[in-house]
Amino acid sequence: MTSFLPIAVIGRGCVLPGALTPDELWKLVSRGDHAISDVPDHYWGVDPKRVLTDANAPEIDRTWTTRGGFVSGFEDVFDPSGFHVPKEELTGLDLIFHWGLHAARQALLDAGIGISDTRERAGVILGNKSYPTRSLADFAEQVWRGERMERGQPARNAVDPRNRFMSGLPAQLIARSVGFGGPSYCLDVACASSLYAIKLACDRLHRGDADVMLAGGINRADDLFLRVGFCALNAMSRSGQSRPFHRDADGLVPAEGAAFVALKRLDDAVKSGDPILGVIRGIGLSNDGRSRGLLTPSEEGQVRCMKAAYNGSGLDPRELSLVECHAAGTALGDATEVRSVSQIIGDVDEPIPI
Repeated sequence: MTSFLPIAVIGRGCVLPGALTPDELWKLVSRGDHAISDVPDHYWGVDPKRVLTDANAPEIDRTWTTRGGFVSGFEDVFDPSGFHVPKEELTGLDLIFHWGLHAARQALLDAGIGISDTRERAGVILGNKSYPTRSLADFAEQVWRGERMERGQPARNAVDPRNRFMSGLPAQLIARSVGFGGPSYCLDVACASSLYAIKLACDRLHRGDADVMLAGGINRADDLFLRVGFCALNAMSRSGQSRPFHRDADGLVPAEGAAFVALKRLDDAVKSGDPILGVIRGIGLSNDGRSRGLLTPSEEGQVRCMKAAYNGSGLDPRELSLVECHAAGTALGDATEVRSVSQIIGDVDEPIPI
């Protein structure tokens, strides 16, 4: 029995390593290519040699690798004009805001939705890990060093203080900039943040609170801060390679960027003649509950989540032709995910690609 009202994906936009549009992303994937590279010069604000350490060394506040996914070429394509917010107001903001604005406008234009008008029944929900951005770190450093003021006025190189609000402000600024008056906020649910955002956006559409929703994820966390943390958790790839489900997989590789989808109730999208790029027919949420630890994935929790999605969709998981996974590239995470998916799918006649 179907209990989930189908939701149409009518637009998409992205700012990602190696891909500043969805079409570029598809070309990168279809070539079997990757966008992993060494950290750009001056990106960390410190010489990488000062923080690099041997992968087996017990030192803290160090990283094992300079490899990661870094956005490049964005400044050449971003146009700050045309939003409901004056472009002068966008000057000085961290790239987390600029990436969000660019990807949001991309998704809306892809859906045939202009941003010149105000839409009261439209909102934005973003997954955004609440880690400090590089601009927040720079702002804090200027405050600590007393370098923000010169003769009672902000110094010429002073970091915009709005960059302190990197956690929730991106969604609010996007909504204001594209003329959306509905629910708009960010949430942090670790690696599941963007999928939670899509689920909550679907909820708004189901309840009739909104007619159009932007949902997705954004990450512009200070890269050095992020990778030092993953090394401390022993989750960072020592080889600097992302190889989920491979026998030599040894951890994750951090990356940055933004990716959004524009969503509408399927019936409304059909009536309006909107481009329908995909249909969401079920979503399940759960958590690991009383598991072995905060970073130890639970097979039972994942199975519970997938069952909820299929129970609401009316679909038979044995009819799947493709599975897309979290695929962190860690031995424990990958093995748990394969076992969970296997429980849901059961015995099948043909292998299913992951």
